[in-house]
Amino acid sequence: MTNDIIFSPFKLKNFTLKNRIGVAPMTRMSSPGDSIPRQDVLDFLVRRAENGAGIVYTEAIVTDYESSQGYPGQARLITQRQIEAWKPVVDAIRKEGAISIMQMFHCGRMAWPEINPANRVIAPSPITPQQKNPLTGEPYPVPDEISRFDIEHVISGFVETARGAVEAGFDGIEVHGAHGYLISNFLSVYSNRRTDAYGESVENRYRFAHEIIQAVRRVVPPDRLLIFRISNWGVADMEVSLFQDRSEWQQIIKMLSKEPIDAISVSTYDYSAKAFGTDQTMAQITREATDLPLMICGKIYDRATAEDALKHADIILSAKSILLNPNWVEDIRQSKELRLYKSEDANVAYTDEPLP
Repeated sequence: MTNDIIFSPFKLKNFTLKNRIGVAPMTRMSSPGDSIPRQDVLDFLVRRAENGAGIVYTEAIVTDYESSQGYPGQARLITQRQIEAWKPVVDAIRKEGAISIMQMFHCGRMAWPEINPANRVIAPSPITPQQKNPLTGEPYPVPDEISRFDIEHVISGFVETARGAVEAGFDGIEVHGAHGYLISNFLSVYSNRRTDAYGESVENRYRFAHEIIQAVRRVVPPDRLLIFRISNWGVADMEVSLFQDRSEWQQIIKMLSKEPIDAISVSTYDYSAKAFGTDQTMAQITREATDLPLMICGKIYDRATAEDALKHADIILSAKSILLNPNWVEDIRQSKELRLYKSEDANVAYTDEPLP
């Protein structure tokens, strides 16, 4: 097919992607021990590279060993054993002509204290989500208000995890600032009621993200990618808009664009939905505020939606579709009729059942 935007190469810093399709980062709970995913989960990532994806993200990797973990069985990347487990995965993905990106995050107020070594939850303010924790059926605990000492400790966790990813050979690293986790907690007035240098104004609420990006960039070689992910929704209280309006969102995007990052990844429920009461999508609104390469995800499930999403973004990321359909990339190439999966369909990812 001529002029096929989906399968055209794309230059991302010093990497040339073979197509515009990526495996989205997806939170998993698959580590049987040592904070290393099960082998079948690692094999899944390699298989998606073998089957045509241009970018393969890891599941979200938690950072420090104290307060970052939000779910049981999550992976980390700061010990030699963990690094060695990821090296052959990265090598295999590269062999298939794809690039590998490690996503890292701190769960913030979404954390589950019983699984943290320090048995605590931290957040910018002692405010809980309105909904109950779906894993426990109980209200989320009131988090400790993060102190300056805590902030420095958290930043160190991001830095050490980035160093682990570099040592493992990943082509890129993504700082997860979306979905109501810790960095997102700081960015949004919904969860940030501080009155110090990290609260109130947009500039102050952005400060935490800025400090993490700057610290991480110093340990990421210039030939590796650094990406930032952002969203207007969280995994709890999903109906809440985390940013007040289009102007606030674009202000944050403009500040991100001044950072030493190589792309912005925007996570949506629905890439085609109109945002902030405008007639524009999140990709359109974001594109107006940045010249950085833009990734987008959310209900992109067939050729038509992929092509449409790429009108205002450079790369599409697939979660449920590529999770559940190992042949999704080739099915897109052949313009097959494909279904839109629901969140419930993807719950198999949280079981012991190997993915296809």
